Amino acid sequence: MPVMVQALVPVFVLILLGHLFRRWDFPGGDFWPRAERFTYYVLFPAMLVFKLGQARLPASAYTDIALLVCAMLVAMTLALSIAQWFWKWSGPVFSSVFQGAIRFNSYVGLAAGGMLLGDEGLSLAAIAVAIMVPLLNLLCILMFSLVASQDRARFGPVMKAIVTNPLIVGSVIGVVWSFFEIGFHPLVAGILAPLSNLALPMGLMTVGAGLQMKALRGASMPFLVSSVLKLFAFPLMAAGLALMLGLDGLLVQVVILLATLPTATSAYILARQLGGDAPLMAGIISGQTLFAMASIPLMLGILW
Repeated sequence: MPVMVQALVPVFVLILLGHLFRRWDFPGGDFWPRAERFTYYVLFPAMLVFKLGQARLPASAYTDIALLVCAMLVAMTLALSIAQWFWKWSGPVFSSVFQGAIRFNSYVGLAAGGMLLGDEGLSLAAIAVAIMVPLLNLLCILMFSLVASQDRARFGPVMKAIVTNPLIVGSVIGVVWSFFEIGFHPLVAGILAPLSNLALPMGLMTVGAGLQMKALRGASMPFLVSSVLKLFAFPLMAAGLALMLGLDGLLVQVVILLATLPTATSAYILARQLGGDAPLMAGIISGQTLFAMASIPLMLGILW
């Protein structure tokens, strides 16, 4: 546990630094929105191409990850359906509970995976992200079309956003690069390596800069249910499903780690665009990110 905490402390310190810098308006202007955009479109894709391109993973790793990820999403969707049957929330409220319980922050996941499990863990986490992101987007859009604003949930723009998602594009390029064992010329590596090194700290600080602490006021039952399902039930589901499927080793550690993560900051944008409860979503994102500082080492210490 001390080694795990030691590896995770830098992750959360960087998130807190980003939040403090944003509150202090440092370095000023619209730096943080631009930094988030630069990280999303340049730094993280460069890191994924570079790290995955050097990875040498067996073909079975891809199918095992895909199988476990799909089983996890089905299990959590069933759990959320039961919760909705019991509490009978309105469509907008349930949409925020749903996103809060099933989505994950890929920046935190990739950073924690690299710091805890090294480059191989980071590569497996990147593959899992590339599989989970499109599935989660489609699942959430389907949920919105069923419970929130049906006339506004259009699949065309969503599919375009998925196909052009920089994290997915970077992961696919990296996997292809690795599969054909192309390697990197020293000049190319000399460009990608520093960009890759910058990606994780910048990504974590932009997560902190995006937190909305005011949204935590008046935390409600939907917030509590979503957070308990995401931070505690989801990793237990992942571990149980991995055991049922006969999977073990580093791959299972990576997937359990991703299951422990707080929900994605992009969930707020989707809630605002598709008729969800955006203030509740902001509270869930901020609250889970704070609570995850304690829940992640706790759950990993139990399940790893």
